[in-house]
Amino acid sequence: MTCMSSETKEQSKTCFSFPFKMGVGPSGLVNDIGPEHFPPNERYFALVNFGNTCYCNSVLQALYFCKPFRDKILGYKSQPKKKETLLSCLADLFNNINTQKKKTGVIAPKKFVAKLKKENELFDNFLQQDAHEFLIYLLNTVADLLQEEKPTDKNTLKGKQGLPNGKYNGNNNETKTEPTWVHDIFQGTLTNETRCLCCEGVSTRDEDFLDLSVDVEQNTSITHCLREFSNTETLSQECKYYCENCCSKQEAQKRMQVKKLPMILALHLKRFKFVEQYQRYTKLSYRVVFPLELRLLNTSDGAESSDKLYDLVAVVVHSGSGPNRGHYITIVKSHGFWLLFDDDVVEKIEVSAIEEFYGTATDVQRSTESGYILFYQTRDI
Repeated sequence: MTCMSSETKEQSKTCFSFPFKMGVGPSGLVNDIGPEHFPPNERYFALVNFGNTCYCNSVLQALYFCKPFRDKILGYKSQPKKKETLLSCLADLFNNINTQKKKTGVIAPKKFVAKLKKENELFDNFLQQDAHEFLIYLLNTVADLLQEEKPTDKNTLKGKQGLPNGKYNGNNNETKTEPTWVHDIFQGTLTNETRCLCCEGVSTRDEDFLDLSVDVEQNTSITHCLREFSNTETLSQECKYYCENCCSKQEAQKRMQVKKLPMILALHLKRFKFVEQYQRYTKLSYRVVFPLELRLLNTSDGAESSDKLYDLVAVVVHSGSGPNRGHYITIVKSHGFWLLFDDDVVEKIEVSAIEEFYGTATDVQRSTESGYILFYQTRDI
């Protein structure tokens, strides 16, 4: 069972060009960076768009520059391949980029896209899709395939019911299996704490996650969004909590905090909101500042390594006024400088340009370029 995002978008989306796309191909990138400063073992390759596949290209570029993930994928490529899967196609693509003789260029991820469309009918069309939906599907699928390839030992699994779930996005109710390196990289743990206001009894429940989806507000920051995510909520009236101690429904307070921090923190900004009046989704282009360095303040008491410092390594950016019409690009940090990947175009940008992707400070509905998925990596890697 594959977990998809709870925010299902309309599928009739159209892709349009991004304002930064000036027609400068990857060939001029070496000069922009400077031959003497170009990382010797790095490759910067843009990806061909096969018709509204920018959602796919943007996520692939972000994951490629999450180095722990890239290293694992390339390591998988060196193993004997049993059959063609989405994971093997991803490994072939990453390896194709990594082993190019040229430093820059354009690659067509034809085999990967064809396999993606064959494996999931949601992506088997030429409509624009949601980058977050694709990210979660890809991570879950890679984890599932790694689980399937592990040798089964019933005696070993029998006594390990407390290990993280291999197929989930915050759902910890299925049969547990041993974690994979996908979980080692992206998995964190939330703890739900509910306190009965009658008996003061506290119940806790842990949930694993591969990414965190946070609400956005105007003129705020990602730190504010995370703080709001963990704010205490009062359960009352028809939403009362059933207390096991009181054996009845009682008013209670509930909060959710991070108990275990992941190696790479993927943050999804919930920028699409369903408007009842119009019966469609609209985009919240609010200005939300995401810093280059992040320290989580919404951790629980006794959280593991709660003082971890994260560095921003990649951002999937959505451009457009709504989910039915838009385009995705990616900005990544590599060897100290920032690059912008827009399908078959890649260019170097200044760090100050990142501010242009925060969103707009006005409530006027217009086409804006705003951060949609943020990837933060722990500094101690």
